[in-house]
Amino acid sequence: MYKTYDSWPDLAANAYEAAHKQIDYNDISHIVFAGMGGSGAINDIFSSILSKTKIHVSSIKSHIIPNTVNSDTLVVTTSISGNTMETLSILEDAKKIGSKIIGFSSGGKMQQFCNEHGLEYRNVSMVHSPRSSFASFLYSMLKVLEPVIPIGKGDVKESLNQLEKTGGLIGSSNLTEENPALELASWITDIPLVYYPQGLYASAVRFKNSLQENAKLHVMIEEVGEACHNGIVSWEIPSNVQPILIQGIDDHMQTKLRWKVFKRFFDEKGIDFKDVFSNEGSLLTKLMNLNYLLDYSTIYHAVLSKVEPSPISSVDYIKNNL
Repeated sequence: MYKTYDSWPDLAANAYEAAHKQIDYNDISHIVFAGMGGSGAINDIFSSILSKTKIHVSSIKSHIIPNTVNSDTLVVTTSISGNTMETLSILEDAKKIGSKIIGFSSGGKMQQFCNEHGLEYRNVSMVHSPRSSFASFLYSMLKVLEPVIPIGKGDVKESLNQLEKTGGLIGSSNLTEENPALELASWITDIPLVYYPQGLYASAVRFKNSLQENAKLHVMIEEVGEACHNGIVSWEIPSNVQPILIQGIDDHMQTKLRWKVFKRFFDEKGIDFKDVFSNEGSLLTKLMNLNYLLDYSTIYHAVLSKVEPSPISSVDYIKNNL
């Protein structure tokens, strides 16, 4: 798995430059991104970026299609394995409604369904596992969906350049104290509670998912503004929870004020916390590079804890009994 993560910058760049045919849809009033697990984390990136635009966007992590979906809706279904039950259900319902559709997978039932019904579909190869395929799928989708999503080539290139720099800092060729992913992994010894601003939700959720799957840890996440109204009270009693503060370089001034007060509160309570900051740049650059750093830290944590990151037998158990 670590070799795949070392290759993320190359996988991302190659995926964006690949000859995937772009979609050609007009009159789209609503985009629905449907996917679970690692595929859902990709959709969270799109949802976060498009939230800054006037495009109506929904990210669905279930088998229930929104009632707002109609013929002017573009439904983007992503299942890296191609066999995710919930996403296949969304795909079938979207076809019945007559919405515009495109499917992304590495094959499986999704490819079969799209081919049988003449639906737009793109095959993207899985690399090691669904969660390890994050970079190649995201950048393939960025290229294919470029005509309908306002993410400029400049932002994509910036994110790829920064990904290369981040890889040199956090990858397996730099197993030193200067590696921030390894340092974060070493710091986590109990239950992490990840605080984040709304704009970095996609990275917080992905970090939670990867800690659960790779390091087999219980994890909590909470938006920092909401935590000021309730969650902060839980720190009045000592616990084995460790706060991790994911912050954007250019967070809103009100968010920065809350971070400042949060840290003062933790200092006064003698609570050790960990700061994690985004890179500068576009939202795509911030989210993708945060995901890279945080994801790699979960692999390092697994190694330090002598846990094998790849198997997810509990997920297999659930799937086999549904």
